[in-house]
Amino acid sequence: TQVEEGAISLWNWAVTKHMGSVVNDEQRAKLRFVACRLVCLCEGSDPLEGTIRRQILMSMKTGKGWIDIGKADLADGFLEIAMSSIEKLYAKLLKGSDGEADIDVHKADVEKNLFKVLSYQAESAVAQGDFQKAVMCVQRCKDMLMKLPKETCYLSILCYNFGVETYEWKRYEQSSFWLSQSYDIGKMDMKYCVGKEMQAKVLRLLATTYFEWDCNLYLDKALKAISLANQENLHPAGFFLKVKILLKSGASDEDINSAVAEFLHHEMSLDFCLNTAKLLLEHGRESVGFDFLKSVPERFESSPDLGKITLLHIEFLLHNKRELLAKQKVEEIIIGHYTGKQLLPEALNRLHIILWDRAAKHYEAKSYSEALHWYNYSVSFYTPGQIDQNLAKLQRNMASCYLHLKQVDKAKEAVKEAERCDPNSIFTKFSVYKIAVMEKDTDKAVEAVIEMGKLAEKPSQHEDKLRVDENTGTNLLSLAAQIALENEQQVVAIKALEYLSEHLQDCQQLFAALKCLVRLTLSKVMAENEEKSVSYVLNNTFSAAHKRLAASFTEEKFTGDMRIFEAHWFRKVAWNLAVQFGGCPEKMRDFFLLSFKLSQFCPSDKAVLIAQKTCLLMAAAVDLEMGRQEVTPSEQTELLTQALQHLQACKEIWKVLKLTGDFVKDPTDTLLLLYEFEARSKLNDPKLYNLMESVWEQPQIEVKTLEIIASLAMESPARYPVLCKKALKSALNLLRKQTVIDAVKFSKCLHSLINLSLPTGLTDLDACVLQEVWDYFEDALSVVNSTDAYPEMEILWLMTRAWNTGIFQYTAGKYKEAEQWCGLGMRFLNHLGSLKKSYE
Repeated sequence: TQVEEGAISLWNWAVTKHMGSVVNDEQRAKLRFVACRLVCLCEGSDPLEGTIRRQILMSMKTGKGWIDIGKADLADGFLEIAMSSIEKLYAKLLKGSDGEADIDVHKADVEKNLFKVLSYQAESAVAQGDFQKAVMCVQRCKDMLMKLPKETCYLSILCYNFGVETYEWKRYEQSSFWLSQSYDIGKMDMKYCVGKEMQAKVLRLLATTYFEWDCNLYLDKALKAISLANQENLHPAGFFLKVKILLKSGASDEDINSAVAEFLHHEMSLDFCLNTAKLLLEHGRESVGFDFLKSVPERFESSPDLGKITLLHIEFLLHNKRELLAKQKVEEIIIGHYTGKQLLPEALNRLHIILWDRAAKHYEAKSYSEALHWYNYSVSFYTPGQIDQNLAKLQRNMASCYLHLKQVDKAKEAVKEAERCDPNSIFTKFSVYKIAVMEKDTDKAVEAVIEMGKLAEKPSQHEDKLRVDENTGTNLLSLAAQIALENEQQVVAIKALEYLSEHLQDCQQLFAALKCLVRLTLSKVMAENEEKSVSYVLNNTFSAAHKRLAASFTEEKFTGDMRIFEAHWFRKVAWNLAVQFGGCPEKMRDFFLLSFKLSQFCPSDKAVLIAQKTCLLMAAAVDLEMGRQEVTPSEQTELLTQALQHLQACKEIWKVLKLTGDFVKDPTDTLLLLYEFEARSKLNDPKLYNLMESVWEQPQIEVKTLEIIASLAMESPARYPVLCKKALKSALNLLRKQTVIDAVKFSKCLHSLINLSLPTGLTDLDACVLQEVWDYFEDALSVVNSTDAYPEMEILWLMTRAWNTGIFQYTAGKYKEAEQWCGLGMRFLNHLGSLKKSYE
């Protein structure tokens, strides 16, 4: 009992809360489900009449709740419980009745519930696609209508709803059955029928079902249904559908005329008449359609929308290529416009669209004079001095026609009018640009391109309403470049491409524009020798290419192969430009570096690695060369630091490259050493000594390399005499080891070593220093004695330096040392040739 009371309370709570919108339909269905199941579980072996009635109500409502939220499969069980309970109730009522009158009352009472359960079962069956079960349930309901006439309307509408559902699912056979049932049931009882309007609505949908199912096969049925519908209740939709069916069936003009005539004396709206005329004309029934159109104005003389009829007439005249008649109609409207018979704004806008569309078709067919004719019709509706963006577009279109007809003055007038109406439009600037290009006015064309570029960056909020393409700016700049190229105006084309490359989003289009810009700029360099003026453009172009290649990894349409192809193209051209700008070291370096950066988007094969290595070496070489020029200390430091950075990157690439093959004769190692030595020595970098430690250990180092190191060690601002001497000594050792000593190289090397060790004019020299230098002179004598190739001027120099050193010792009172050094000098005297007598 407590469970049953709780279940009833839950049921009542769900009802009240649903009315207050506390619970939604699905939640209410679930609450009913729980309450109903609990009540069923509490049922005893011989329930009371009230208990059974409550159970019937709860089961029916629960089942209906599941149907309403689209879960018909959950409804069936509860509807079966309701049906079973109805049988129990009927048996109980019969058992307790006193006579015939009671039995009739009980039957009527039970039949109402039975009817409802059967209708719900029909709903559930339709929802689950069980057509046969639904038919059976509805037939049982239909059989009960004699006793329950008030349910006629309900059952008719239920069948109509089934017809609508199955029509939407395109189950035309089932839909036609349900709609026929709805119509038949609706006629069963005139007192409780659904009414003529509803019956007509059912018949119209039935006709539509036959029409869409198979118009040829069910034409008669469709026509019969729509004729019945129109008899029941005349409605524009019924008339329209009848005409549609007749047209689809290929009926004669006579039959269609008679169908139209049936409704001419009925009240129909203007829009309905226009739609009917459209339908007739679209199906090629010109005779009927135009006749119908002619009859319409008489019926709507006082309507402000009368212009719609004329517009439709014009549209179909144009559609049927009767342009002359259409022009006459347009001219009638223009005359009416200035005699107090203006079109409504909406109709006037529609007319402008028709006129522009016709003009555009002539423009596409290159009939520019005819296009102007239609555009002039449109101009007729604007008052002088009127400012309107559409008028600006109209004038621009007319200017394009005039340009094609070579009527430049008229084109200028049209563009001037467009500028008056809409000066900040990118389209207007483009029109100005086209005229400037045609007149070869480079300055004005460039100015127009600059304006277009600015407008492409910030599209006007009041831009032409007819514009739909978000890429208008880039499309117009692209077209501007193309027009300039076609008219051989490279300066203008370059400017257009510059702006274009800043705005293009599509990678493929961007690289096409950048490559075109590079080629044009290069041809300008070759033709006019304007290296300085165009290097900025080129640098920017290559930087833009590099930036976009770096960003292109996220673009699906731009594949890896495309990226590699573009990177190769730009890196090779950058290389060639670096070579071409040989006379300008800074530009040369920048292009080598650009080539290197672009090559990083290419696969690291041997050829690319060699190119990368060379680019970095050349960039470092240029920085070092620029650092040797007359620059400020801070500028020199910056250049040398940059060179070191390039060399470090080059070293890494060189390590990888050496693994790919034999590079015995490649001078890269030597160049890397010399460049790094120069940079670090001039920067006074403490890492210089670490660098040289590895150098002294190299067995394959060349004499020339050591000589250059010695020279660089003392080249300002570097000053490393110890390193210089060590390099010179190493060079002398290498020269001594040669099978035949190169006396010239030996003499030069020794000359530098003595100069470094024995400064001119110094008298107070350390004994150790003198001894070291003495040994160098002895080395020189040994070589002089062994070969006749020692340069005579070097022998003379050695003799003079030794003699003068002795004299310096003499003046310092060091007579013994003086005698030794002067004697050393005289030992070289015997080896002089023609100069010997002069010095004896």
